[in-house]
Amino acid sequence: MTKPPFSRALIPWRYQFPVDGMIGRYKYNGHRKFVRPLLAGFSEFVEQQLAADQRPDALIPAPMHWSRRWQRGFNQALDIAEFVGSQLDIPVAGDVVRRRRRVTAQRKLNRAERLVNLAGVFEVCGPVPARVAIVDDVVTTGATAKLLADALRDAGARDIQVWALARTPG
Repeated sequence: MTKPPFSRALIPWRYQFPVDGMIGRYKYNGHRKFVRPLLAGFSEFVEQQLAADQRPDALIPAPMHWSRRWQRGFNQALDIAEFVGSQLDIPVAGDVVRRRRRVTAQRKLNRAERLVNLAGVFEVCGPVPARVAIVDDVVTTGATAKLLADALRDAGARDIQVWALARTPG
């Protein structure tokens, strides 16, 4: 097994009932009221887990292709990063990475298919702080986190964490 390209993952919940429904209603239907309790608990969890020397210099939300963002109306990873960043006084660098192209939705793909689907999709567009945390809603196979962390490391990040609301069981 290869070592992940990030130093730690802070993910408090499993993506199962009731968390999966709360995130789904927020992400796919725009019902922000369902995610509010998760955001509050997530901020508390991260704050309790972080030592002073582990605080990132910036939060990097998982980027969404502009057409998918336009279709959905928001990027849930950016929303989460902005909320947590405001609670913990950590800046959000939402424009440091972008998706070069739209890809097939990841939902029904396995890890190998996700890695192929996302190959070369992330482009670093600005200076990357030395210590960053990638922020996303759900970590399923870790493909997005891996490829995004690889791109950030190639651009100069030395310490990369992954922060997400939930992970799939297993």
